[in-house]
Formats: sequence, C-alpha cells, structure tokens
Amino acid sequence: MVFRSHMDQALAEARAAGARGEVPVGAVIVAPDGRVVAAAGNRTRETCDPTAHAEIVALRAACAAAGSERLVGHDLYVTLEPCAMCAAALAAARIRRVYYGAADPKSGGVAHGARVFSHPQAHHAPEVYDGIGGEAAAELLRGFFAERRDTGNRNGGES
Repeated sequence: MVFRSHMDQALAEARAAGARGEVPVGAVIVAPDGRVVAAAGNRTRETCDPTAHAEIVALRAACAAAGSERLVGHDLYVTLEPCAMCAAALAAARIRRVYYGAADPKSGGVAHGARVFSHPQAHHAPEVYDGIGGEAAAELLRGFFAERRDTGNRNGGES
C-alpha cells in the first residue's frame, strides 16, 4: 500500500471547528485498508465537555464503528500534537501511527510535557511522525488566537 497523507482532511476538520468557535484542531482516523473511518474537530465548548478534543471525538466514533475499544492497525492524523489525555487514549486504543502537524510546547503530551508514549506505564507506543502539514496547522491556531486577542475574547484555551 502506498502512503497517503490525510492531513488535508484533518485541516478541513480544524477549520470547521474554528468556524464553530472551537480551538481549530482536527483529527482523522484511517483503517489499515486506507479508508477514513472517523473525522472530527474539537467540540469542547459545544458539548461542555473538556474531554471532547478532536482526537477523543474521532476515537469514540472509530471505536463505535469497529465495535471494539481497540483500533489495532489504525492511523491518526491530527493537526496539533496530542495532549497527555489524548496520547494516553491513543495508547489505550492501540493506534498504530500518529501523524501530527503543529508541535505544542505548552500542552503537548507526545514530544513535549508528559511524553506519554515514552513512559513504561504506556501499554502501547505508536509510531509518531511530526510536522505533517505543520505550518498550515500552526497558522490556523495563530489566526484563531490572534482574532480572540483582537476581539477581547480571552476564552480561547487549548484544544
């Protein structure tokens, strides 16, 4: 099978999240055969749920579609480095590979902060590829937070 990035679709989900007033983060989960089985953007504000990050919303949909809490062989494309909560959920779901766009030095949990996958307590560590569509993802986030600062809305928060 030839590698095909699904970051464009994740970026589209991020743009849709931003249009809803959510922090613009998008995620796509791809089955081993290359089919997109779930796509989502952040929904924390809409659902009043601090766990409704794009990765978690996509994981829930993909697990429901698979009829399993495990997504062995599945890949995740996400526009922002997953936080520690999302990284732990990805490990629990046994995601095969994580492709992420922008690094998150403030709240990331993969290459920054907790570095969840490097801990012995992590039951599974997916392959991680960073920087895929990173500049486009970072620009979405910069624009979102700049607009919040310009309009005085300080309830931006992280993903």
